[in-house]
Amino acid sequence: MMSLTEQILSQIPGNPLEGLRRADGMWQKLRQDNTPIPTTVKTETSSLETYDWDVVICGGTLGILIGATLAKKGQRVALLERGILKGRKQEWNISRKELDTFVELNLLSPEQLETAIATEYNPARISFPGTPDIWVKDVLNIGVDPVYLLETIKQQFLEAGGQLFENTAYQTATVHPDGVNIQTNNGQSFKTRLVLDAMGHFSPIIQQARQGQKPDAVCLVVGTCATGYQENETGDIFASFTPIKNQCQYFWEAFPATDGRTTYLFTYLDAHPERISLESFFEEYLRLLPEYQNVELSQLQFQRALFGFFPCYRQSPLKTPWNRILPVGDSSGSQSPLSFGGFGAMVRHLKRLTIGINEALQTDNLSANALAVLQPYQPNVSVTWLFQRSMSVGVREKVDPNQINQLLAGVFQVMAQQGEAVLKPFLQDVVQFPGLAQTLFITSLTKPNLVIKIIPQVGLGNLLDWMRHYLNLGIYSLLYPIGEVMEPLVTKMPQARKYYYRRWIEQWQYGSGGDYID
Repeated sequence: MMSLTEQILSQIPGNPLEGLRRADGMWQKLRQDNTPIPTTVKTETSSLETYDWDVVICGGTLGILIGATLAKKGQRVALLERGILKGRKQEWNISRKELDTFVELNLLSPEQLETAIATEYNPARISFPGTPDIWVKDVLNIGVDPVYLLETIKQQFLEAGGQLFENTAYQTATVHPDGVNIQTNNGQSFKTRLVLDAMGHFSPIIQQARQGQKPDAVCLVVGTCATGYQENETGDIFASFTPIKNQCQYFWEAFPATDGRTTYLFTYLDAHPERISLESFFEEYLRLLPEYQNVELSQLQFQRALFGFFPCYRQSPLKTPWNRILPVGDSSGSQSPLSFGGFGAMVRHLKRLTIGINEALQTDNLSANALAVLQPYQPNVSVTWLFQRSMSVGVREKVDPNQINQLLAGVFQVMAQQGEAVLKPFLQDVVQFPGLAQTLFITSLTKPNLVIKIIPQVGLGNLLDWMRHYLNLGIYSLLYPIGEVMEPLVTKMPQARKYYYRRWIEQWQYGSGGDYID
């Protein structure tokens, strides 16, 4: 007898069932420590002597965003994409203010930006059992059309002198003292001053750098886009309506889309061998979807299936052991363990990265240590590890089935009472010290039982480690205004010193959540 997953996915063009099972195989290897460790990067002491490029970017889907900006700044950029560079049909959800970066960096005109916005809705809901729903506006309420966005930016890239090499996949890299020689699957050679790794979580460069390290946490995600829903005017950012199942707390998201409604089921867990498979998780999604959206599966016409898993490492952002190689986007692990990474994380850091990479090239600050300051420690990301741990349950752990829902309902109610200045940054993956301090103080006073219950679940060691990041978040919040005052002095410094001072100021800004714009 066919499972629900087999029945539904067999109706969707493109054979998503095969893709789901392929992804499931990767998830199984990760859980069983069977992921092979590639050795694609090596070093040579001899000089490269000549190079044709300032930057070679491996991975085009999001690499094109950085590539176009660097090309506009006069850098010679080659972009390698293993397939054809084009956006998928599934929209990318983001908040409108974050999209201003594209206009600011001259990647899109205001008119092009409006065209790139495929859907816009308000409001969005946060929902937990036993407490009133919380509604917010202008958070992740914009659906961007990836097909139009990437095609438009690709044209900007080409017009600025960048060169795109499609059906060209990274194979090996040889790092010389004065450059890197990239070899590709089709026998081409690219000699460059700097390599940007935008190949994502499973980049062979990153797998080699991490040497088989198992992720500290994983976000498992499945979903679909379908028509046939009666209500499709609002969205859900964070919703839960079931107790802990399969040692997982299930969370839901929903967004209106141009061709239906997108719904996701996601959970936070570790990579223990006994964890649920992607296909079983998809079965859970289909089993619960009718209750979640008050609809029968027979009423829906499924357009697409969505699935994946996103590994997260405490040792992030990753500092590679090699000179002249910089991971960006999901490769770097710079996103918080609460997010799916991808588009939103790249856009948030796009301006900072492109300015910094351009200055690194201008000043020849391309050693591993010099590039590491472009992906610095950020305490506002590190503090979220405790939140992630509080929303996950160990395979052998016994907790009250409703504990996570009760905790989150209480915390979100406190944030909502403090107003949008506290709630909205958090929902956009930006943690700021004043809002966090207020929330923790009020929650501990008004709901002490919830706080006491969570300590055994997260563990005393994790709590003490979190305190260090929490204090650093406060320190960074004090340092960033000082950095802003220092900026006029920094502009008068020699170029090489200026590079480091600006990176420190950016570290304080982003590490404190000071980059957030309401």
